[in-house]
Amino acid sequence: MLRHFIIVCNCLVLLTGAGFAQDLRLVNRTVSKDSIIHFNEQPGAGIAWIKNKQFANGTIEFDVRGKNELQKSFVGIAFHGLNDSTYDAVYFRPFNFTVPEAGRRGHSVQYISLPLYDWSLLRNEHPGIYENFIDPPPNPNKWFHVKIIVASPDVTVMVNGKKCLAVEQLSPRKEGMIGYWTGDGSGGDWKGLKITPDK
Repeated sequence: MLRHFIIVCNCLVLLTGAGFAQDLRLVNRTVSKDSIIHFNEQPGAGIAWIKNKQFANGTIEFDVRGKNELQKSFVGIAFHGLNDSTYDAVYFRPFNFTVPEAGRRGHSVQYISLPLYDWSLLRNEHPGIYENFIDPPPNPNKWFHVKIIVASPDVTVMVNGKKCLAVEQLSPRKEGMIGYWTGDGSGGDWKGLKITPDK
């Protein structure tokens, strides 16, 4: 849920290897770019929706980099977006990847469906269902590769070729906007986005 002032602007981004020019509509973030999409850090969630791009079922692949700083790194992808506060997302908490506490490691990858099903509600009411650990864990300060397979209602998440999360979507939406996503106070880096819709 976005509880902070929303900043919206437009920018044209060409990602090397992505296969298409990305005209982005930014929500509560600024972006710098060359072959990498970089979000600044700011209170509240941030999104860069890919304009004129709808996504239903298929695969979403990208490389992403956060940082190993507690509660300062939430990086992922939003999809099936209806508006700036209604969407599903899969994101990562790199600061939990390699910690010794098993409980925190179990919060490494997360699925949410806003506005009704944020992480706190899902953790309290459905512990261990919509978030999980990643094995083997990536280096929390380096790039890792993500593949998200959406076959509504099933969502499967893979990191560096290994499955780490499989959930059923909590929203009734089967199609919508897609974009880069980051959580409260978090920046992040993305590259190599590839979206392959089901035929």
